[in-house]
Amino acid sequence: MANDHLTLTETAKLLLHSKEYDLPAYTGSEGEVGLDITQLRSKTGAITFDSGYGNTGSCASAITFIDGEKGILRYRGYPIEELAKNSNFIEVSFLLIFGHLPSKTELERFHFNLTHHSLIHEEMKKFYEGFPSSAHPMGILSSMVSSLSAFYPEAGYNADVELNITRLIAKLKTIAAFSYKKSIGQPYVYPRNDLSYSGDLLHMMFAVPSENYEVPKVVEEALDLLLILHADHEQNCSTSTVRMVGSSEANLFASISAGICALWGPLHGGANQQVIEMLEKIKADGSDYKKYISMAKDKESKFKLMGFGHRVYKNFDPRAQILKASADKVLSQLGVKDPLLDIARNLEEVALKDPFFIERKLYPNVDFYSGIIYRAIGIPTNMFTVMFALGRLPGWIAHWKEMRETPGARIYRPRQIYTGETKRSFIQLEKR
Repeated sequence: MANDHLTLTETAKLLLHSKEYDLPAYTGSEGEVGLDITQLRSKTGAITFDSGYGNTGSCASAITFIDGEKGILRYRGYPIEELAKNSNFIEVSFLLIFGHLPSKTELERFHFNLTHHSLIHEEMKKFYEGFPSSAHPMGILSSMVSSLSAFYPEAGYNADVELNITRLIAKLKTIAAFSYKKSIGQPYVYPRNDLSYSGDLLHMMFAVPSENYEVPKVVEEALDLLLILHADHEQNCSTSTVRMVGSSEANLFASISAGICALWGPLHGGANQQVIEMLEKIKADGSDYKKYISMAKDKESKFKLMGFGHRVYKNFDPRAQILKASADKVLSQLGVKDPLLDIARNLEEVALKDPFFIERKLYPNVDFYSGIIYRAIGIPTNMFTVMFALGRLPGWIAHWKEMRETPGARIYRPRQIYTGETKRSFIQLEKR
């Protein structure tokens, strides 16, 4: 359980209105300290004020540990560097969701089930027909995931959880690929049982029925790595959304659909798309990247280099270091010639050497390198966030499952500090 390593270590004192209150202080397995304020309102009549929940722990979780100061990211205790080097996305998904590395038998069964649940109901294709060709793939993805509740009406909160987890992971890549095919007006390509998870996704996206298409190994490996690195990232906006929706005992499909919507925002999953849009802007302005470096340094300029620095990681993003090597490999083996990628490389070189960026720890982050890789392997910009959602899915599921299995879990219900009008009398329309 998530609370197994949460121990009461000390007590904090709160002085409010000349009265003193004791607040229990709990410590997690990695030394993180949290003040327990669950009784604060009932005892003092006051609440905490924490805009954006930046200092609020909404839960205890055993899934992912992040130390932004040291550049540490671990899934279930395993360093991301080791998982990226030695594992694959299916194995990492099992680890996140079920809490341990699978045995050979468990992994084979999990992979078999994911492979043989990848088809979607033929009736769902009619939903795609209802979307305009201009529809964003994220809007389609969220809608189609939510619609799974209608095709599996028995999938309520107390349904067969493992079966629905399998269904969702298996079908999401098919839904995503069909969303892409819909956006470009091509016929759908059905999933294949003989391909890996990443290979099957790429085949469904890029194959054409009348042609033979084989997924390049370097592309398949790069995508699998991207999915692993995006699989979970603790209590971010979309994960917290999944937990919040799930706390009402909404089913898995509805909860994940809400998480997809949260991820869609440019301040969250859309960041790697903004990297490419920035590069396109620089290219349109004559590819003068030095001009934009100067603008980024100018306090009076409103220009911001996208894909540099990170809200959580104050030293370096461990995922970015892994992806840099992958980006180098992909660009080298595919022999991609793209002026946008040339601009990106120039920006990267400056950021890694310029004292201005080094002192402020404005290093290229995971969004910078993921945008470069997606661009190099031919994934269109409006599909970047969809790929992010595919990677983040096992993390969302793991958190939904963990919350569901936590004894005494309550429905999320944040408080507020009211700042509106005080009581006033209603005025009839003819007197206003």
